[in-house]
Amino acid sequence: MLERRGRFTVARELFARPSPSSGQLTVSPERSGSRPGDLVLISIRPTRHGGRAEIVRRLGRPDVARDVIEALMIDRGLARRFDPAVEREAREADGGADAGRRDLRTLPTFTIDPRSARDFDDAISAERIADGTIRVWVHIADVSAYVSAGSLVDREARRRATSVYVPGTVEPMLPAALSNDKCSLVPGADRLAVSVEIELAGARVVRAAFMRSLIRSDERLDYERVDRVFAGAEAAREPWASPLALAREAAQALGEQRMRRGGLELAGSEPEFSFDGSGRVRSVRVPEQTESHRLIEHLMIAANEQVAKLLAERGEPTLYRVHEEPEPARVERLVAALSSLGVPTPPVGEHLSPSQAGELVGLISQAVDRHVQASGRGRRALDSLVLRTLKQAYYSPRNLGHAGLRSPRYCHFTSPIRRYPDLVCHRALLCSIGAGEQGSAAGELAELGQWTSLREREAVDVERAADDIARCFLLEREDAERAWEGEVVGLIGAGAFVAFGDGYEGMLPVRRLRGGWWELNEEGTILRGTRAGATIRLGDTISVRVHGIEAVRGRVDLEPA
Repeated sequence: MLERRGRFTVARELFARPSPSSGQLTVSPERSGSRPGDLVLISIRPTRHGGRAEIVRRLGRPDVARDVIEALMIDRGLARRFDPAVEREAREADGGADAGRRDLRTLPTFTIDPRSARDFDDAISAERIADGTIRVWVHIADVSAYVSAGSLVDREARRRATSVYVPGTVEPMLPAALSNDKCSLVPGADRLAVSVEIELAGARVVRAAFMRSLIRSDERLDYERVDRVFAGAEAAREPWASPLALAREAAQALGEQRMRRGGLELAGSEPEFSFDGSGRVRSVRVPEQTESHRLIEHLMIAANEQVAKLLAERGEPTLYRVHEEPEPARVERLVAALSSLGVPTPPVGEHLSPSQAGELVGLISQAVDRHVQASGRGRRALDSLVLRTLKQAYYSPRNLGHAGLRSPRYCHFTSPIRRYPDLVCHRALLCSIGAGEQGSAAGELAELGQWTSLREREAVDVERAADDIARCFLLEREDAERAWEGEVVGLIGAGAFVAFGDGYEGMLPVRRLRGGWWELNEEGTILRGTRAGATIRLGDTISVRVHGIEAVRGRVDLEPA
């Protein structure tokens, strides 16, 4: 950010911790049209006497949320644009000939996505067949038809590895000509797809088939609309009404099976922000995970499992989505933590094996879900305890199973517009069924798995930081003296993290609490004051006020109300 220092204009590093002298460089803003207070991107050009800072471009103002988020993305190394040659190649890609594709355009087909979605990479069809089973098609955009291995677009997609979604914008893995147009399964347009056809007797897969296809979506549905249909508040219309009802039936059976086999039951949800025309945050909402979300989740999981099953059986090199079994000691600590909060858990046997620990943590997550539904509070705090018990999922050419889903074989196949490992799985599948693609060389997949796993973690960090910044800017518009009813969602020795309002979160330091000296219990679930037996527990309701906001750092400091 540009600041005046006497006769000079200096550029101070925006996201560094404030310091009188840290990260300051003298610049000349005149030629760039910038002025003190602006956010700018600078470059350091080497000279004989060290280096010279030059302003590359103006990014905006530090009091505009969208400008600060843009600066954050650049600061974290995101490109924010594609090379013109990559853009041109994407525009010129034609998808090849339709010969050999199965024409499924007469199938009633629909998509279900968030209202704000711009790229639609999955669609659903369903019908009941003569023996009473349900045939479901999961259609996924055929990105591999437009992105040849080794092409400019492919190399850039591989480098990015994932799309990064932040409030108000996105850093896409693919250029807009593909992600928002040619590969997006928009309604009323013929689109190239890779379809997984699954016949289900209840939750049992009777048959699965895989094909390149040509589809046409009849309706672009969103989660809220589907939930209104399910609640009877809105009438479904043909041709999509009947397949939606059948997809619902199939998803319910798959969900029940997933619970029986001990799959994790966690209800995380990402905040949705809206902005005005000037780039200022207008509102935030945290949507609930509803039946419409679970319908898509269960059908996508089924498709991913069937693709992974085929590739594993045929020995086709690919990237699996691996989630290893949790360490038994961590599961035992989870049970102790939940017990300290009075949350009922399944019995724990002696000498847990990793496999038993994995089964147990799934049952624990379901017990937590029941407890939260009965008590009406504690969702984020208790789900977070469960998540911290688990190992981090990653991509690997070794099929080690997915503990969270209790699945022996799992891959990511359903989002090739936004994740590179999904594109790897598409090519492997199409190679395996003789559909005209070359799979990846086995020797390169270990390194690729490490790279895409790293990029995924980096993307999550950027997304969380951007969410925090957007929340802070929105919170600055609230009444500074207002008291908020919040819920304790995290505890450390220094204080409590409190969620309040519509998606806000802040830190309540123990130094601002009465009750003497505060200590965190061994399980990390309760802060206890040394005077009068005061306690703060995960999931507790607590009244707070905002003490201070550092929007650029995404930090909110709270005090007791």
